[in-house]
Amino acid sequence: MNTLNLENIEKELKKRHPYPYKWFRKQNNEWDNFTNFIYQTFNWEALILQIKIVAERQKLDKHHIFQYAANRWYNFWSAKAVEQIFSEMDGIEPVAEAKDSEKDFYLFGIPFDHKTSVFPKQFGKSFEYAQNHKAELIEWLYKNQSTQKRYHLKNRLFIVVYAENKKHWKLKGEISLLKKAIEEYIESYSREHLYSFTFAEDQITFSDIIWVSK
Repeated sequence: MNTLNLENIEKELKKRHPYPYKWFRKQNNEWDNFTNFIYQTFNWEALILQIKIVAERQKLDKHHIFQYAANRWYNFWSAKAVEQIFSEMDGIEPVAEAKDSEKDFYLFGIPFDHKTSVFPKQFGKSFEYAQNHKAELIEWLYKNQSTQKRYHLKNRLFIVVYAENKKHWKLKGEISLLKKAIEEYIESYSREHLYSFTFAEDQITFSDIIWVSK
């Protein structure tokens, strides 16, 4: 993975913040194909230009394609930044195959995928409750994960973001805040603190949550 400038990523991601965050449709292959330019587009202004071009070429509703592309772009580059934060820490070894859909790195020898998730309203319980019943939220997150490309029941570290103003999604762009929380977690990491689940026969799944709140 090419080294990313985390300060620049945070600056670009925050350009998404003034606009409302919504999805007009579930993610699907057709619209993913329309917007796959997000993987090569780091700059917000360049993203807007690409969205305009695709909207005109495919005759798409400009508001719908803006939200779809901007959301995918925002989540992708936030995830890439988080992946780099992990990879730069002692005790973590990145996977050799960048397209491995089930793991991003080895944490002291244990393979893990990572996923940043907003605190789910559908969980139906408070943030304070979730913090005190971590295993219950982890199980909910596995059972309610998207069935898209990254679906699996293997080891996963969840980074759960929670904002008091309920704009949880904006914390995905707070790269420096995410970095601080990840560093604190790794510094105090103990294998004994991991939660274990049996989601499939003959397979033990390890997981944990790193909380990020503001």
